[in-house]
Amino acid sequence: AHLDKVTGYVVDGVAAGAKLVVDGRSLKVADHEEGFFLGGCLFDQVTPEMRIYKEEIFGPVLCVVRVKSLAEGIALINAHEYGNGTCIFTRDGEAARLFADQIEVGMVGINVPLPVPVAYHSFGGWKRSLFGDLHAYGPDGVRFYTRRKTITQRWPQREAQEASQFAFPSNA
Repeated sequence: AHLDKVTGYVVDGVAAGAKLVVDGRSLKVADHEEGFFLGGCLFDQVTPEMRIYKEEIFGPVLCVVRVKSLAEGIALINAHEYGNGTCIFTRDGEAARLFADQIEVGMVGINVPLPVPVAYHSFGGWKRSLFGDLHAYGPDGVRFYTRRKTITQRWPQREAQEASQFAFPSNA
């Protein structure tokens, strides 16, 4: 069912006028010809009115949306109801920093096509792309599955029975 759903997005994108640069719908995996596989699909000339832009596609489909300025791109992305991942390709460090600082998205890529971090970093989006209070991986995942305990200790040398102290101990 999911293969049909994601393939439907590809068909819909073509029908809406997006340019399908890479079409992975004919992928066959050796010794698994009856399997449910979809190869990578890359769209260019995607516009904000298209379904493939409006909805999150959990499959190997990547959409390129072209804008005239960095400010227009940031505004376009920030206006979207989802905030899972986005990328910028640039050689301009100032533009990359501005994008990373101002974008309202959970996973940001700079000169990488898929901004998925390694497992010890948080993984997931913002806005309607996040389910629950915490991310599934990284420090949030550890916090979710861990019952934390904080222990503060002090072990002074015992030369004699220590009298009560009402001041913060020093190293002296």
